[in-house]
Amino acid sequence: MNSKYEELVKKVTEKYPERKEEFISSSSDIVKRLYTPEDIDGIDYKTDIGYPGLYPYTRGVQPTMYRGRLWTMRQYAGFGSAEESNKRYKYLLSQGQTGLSIAFDLCTQIGYDSDHPMSVGEVGKVGVAIDTLADMETLFEGIPLDKVSTSMTINAPAAILLAMYIAVAEKQGVPTDKLKGTIQNDILKEYIARGTYIFPPKPSMRLITDSFQYCAQNMPKWNTISVSGYHIREAGSTAAQEIAFTLADGIAYIDAAQKVGLNVDDFAPRVSFFFNAHNDLLEEVGKFRAARRLWAKIMKERFKAKNPKSLMLRFHTQTAGSTLTAQQPDNNVVRVTIQTLAAILGGTQSLHTNSRDEALALPSEDSVRIALRTQQIVAYESGVANTIDPLAGSYYVESITNKIEKKAQEYIKKIDELGGMVEAIEKGYVQKQIQDSAYKYQKQIENEERIIVGVNKFVSNEKHKQDILKVNERIEKYQIEKLKEIKKQRDNDKVKKSLERIKQDAKSSNNLIPGFLDAVKTYATLGEICNVLRKIFGEYEEQILL
Repeated sequence: MNSKYEELVKKVTEKYPERKEEFISSSSDIVKRLYTPEDIDGIDYKTDIGYPGLYPYTRGVQPTMYRGRLWTMRQYAGFGSAEESNKRYKYLLSQGQTGLSIAFDLCTQIGYDSDHPMSVGEVGKVGVAIDTLADMETLFEGIPLDKVSTSMTINAPAAILLAMYIAVAEKQGVPTDKLKGTIQNDILKEYIARGTYIFPPKPSMRLITDSFQYCAQNMPKWNTISVSGYHIREAGSTAAQEIAFTLADGIAYIDAAQKVGLNVDDFAPRVSFFFNAHNDLLEEVGKFRAARRLWAKIMKERFKAKNPKSLMLRFHTQTAGSTLTAQQPDNNVVRVTIQTLAAILGGTQSLHTNSRDEALALPSEDSVRIALRTQQIVAYESGVANTIDPLAGSYYVESITNKIEKKAQEYIKKIDELGGMVEAIEKGYVQKQIQDSAYKYQKQIENEERIIVGVNKFVSNEKHKQDILKVNERIEKYQIEKLKEIKKQRDNDKVKKSLERIKQDAKSSNNLIPGFLDAVKTYATLGEICNVLRKIFGEYEEQILL
């Protein structure tokens, strides 16, 4: 460090002390006063940073990035009935959204029909209720599936919902090889951070590899998995833990697919990722850059992938729901804008921006429009999309990129030592790391070491009046009545035969997707199909960690 600068700092700080003794990032890492070339000593531009579209993809996976095409603007949506959600999707598309992102209710997520006792009070509440193919047909009525890209946030029964989507496309006359989109299909993070699992890990992994195999043969434009760090970060992880545990999940999926005989370059190009955009703008940019570089190295060195597309970490981003506050909710527009900038400066391929009222309820139409406009303003007015990776070369950004990559590598090494991600989850290692980080972050807020505007500082006693969206309680009754009618009208002999096929396939090594497709076309319900699998695979019970 320059001695004259140090003398100057000493003189100034004696008169005007710095605001804190220690500055920390969102991940509680110490942030130095100043970063210089010394902080990136040893970095080689050609091998460590390079050019966009070329290994190691630190600067982006496409050679022209947003100068060629902007990121896909998605707004995650779904509530109540398929009819209501269909109206919201059409509204969003009319407002300039370029891709659909489907939210399913909790009943659907864990494989229960709307008339199941476990579904009482939850039908249509946090997403759309889907019991049969009839609901899926209504959900996409008037939306041509060869014209839109659809992301479905569904995990345990993802393969069944994929079958329903294929069946809807067939009814529209759209062949499967024209379908574009993603199923999240990431069950490991459910055991780690979220909890909407059904089956134990091994049969769940089989459902995923069956999806890989089916889509590699029939759906070349479809992303078969979106390995999700979003929920890991929402549960309280640091930035480095988010990418470490996400990439470790990715490693487990690649391993599982190879063990059933799939060639890595046949399916890896359609593996995508899903990350969180948190408040610490510069740390987040470094996180995204580190994730891209580390995944490229993993695929090249560990899995010997030859196809350049197998090495590319393509990812969707969602702004951080956990950072939104019920207090002074309009402030959330500012938070989301910062997070949007982090995602774009970090090179995301698609983005969902949360709405200002999501700490209170499902977003209103006005709030969703503002969230979408946030993306559009950043895209067309801010100038940040005009050049690629504009923060490259920043001493701080390059330093934090290196630091996060190194920390993530250390976590992945520890997981390997424990026997892999499934074993690490079963031993509680990953959950404990996240819990410890979440506890530390919360204590910092409570001790006012970390300021949250409107929560522990700059508090206002004014009551904020805001119209919030409420799902009509009659939705549950309506959905149950509709389900009863479907069961009366369908050919129940065909349903029975299709469910028997799934039972036999589950007992064998047959790929399950064709059987799911056959069953949903008979209007077998999601719950009926999942119940067959429950009897064969069993149900997972969460481990108690001491």
